[in-house]
Amino acid sequence: MPEARSSAGSSPTLRRRELGALLRGLRTERGLTVEHVAGELLCSPSKVSRMETGQRGATPRDIRDLCQLYGVTDPSEQERLATLAKEGKQQGWWQSFAVQLPYMTYVGLEQEAAVINVFHSSVVPGLLQTGDYTRAIHKNGIPRLEDQAIEERVEERHKRRQILTRDNPPQVEVLLDEAALHRPLGGAAVMQEQLNQLIVETKRPNVTVRIIPYKIGAHPALESNFTLLEFTGQAPTVVYVEGLVGQIYLERQQDVDRYLLVLELLRGLALSSQDSAALVAQVRDSYING
Repeated sequence: MPEARSSAGSSPTLRRRELGALLRGLRTERGLTVEHVAGELLCSPSKVSRMETGQRGATPRDIRDLCQLYGVTDPSEQERLATLAKEGKQQGWWQSFAVQLPYMTYVGLEQEAAVINVFHSSVVPGLLQTGDYTRAIHKNGIPRLEDQAIEERVEERHKRRQILTRDNPPQVEVLLDEAALHRPLGGAAVMQEQLNQLIVETKRPNVTVRIIPYKIGAHPALESNFTLLEFTGQAPTVVYVEGLVGQIYLERQQDVDRYLLVLELLRGLALSSQDSAALVAQVRDSYING
């Protein structure tokens, strides 16, 4: 097993998923079903499944019983599992907001992702949004958010953006449909600021923004927005899809492979980084002059 990471600055969301991946691997290596494990632990199969998917944490007793069941006798491996369980119970900064974020799981994963690949068809993604742009989005959302909740969304995005400048930041690639540049959210001044911010962010060595221009016509993700999050360690790659129906997290390899294929096709259609920056600047200046 990989060495345990320090809990300082760690994401409890990712710790739970790392633990879940390890537990699932131990179970399948021994040819046991979820139902069999639940019977041995005197709990419901749902509890075992939720621990393996990271949707719930594990108690010290859970770890002790599972180590016995799976024959984990190495003290360092037992400690690794216990440490992940302990870190998975801690509170992330995003859990402190008065108005609970519906996408807290995503924020927790984003905080420790090594690679973030984003496709958006209509708006600049949250990680690169300015405060006024965020306000403009949520003032017209359903359900209508109170002003306090909107300001918390602004603060949340500001804090999330700090991962771009930390030590060992993630590699971020944003593929953005040209439509997002022309949709005047909040008016000309807001769009000018947002597009200028987009150009500034792309000057970072770990951030790439490429535009999929109108002229290419149809493309494989016209009716979708998605984010792929890749991690070091045991946590599996996650595809995050968000819409009116809520948040969906896909981890099955066939699902991940499908989105990776679409991502690669979109890369082939997008403008180069240099041409994308020129287009963003051109649209930004149209808001100034228009």
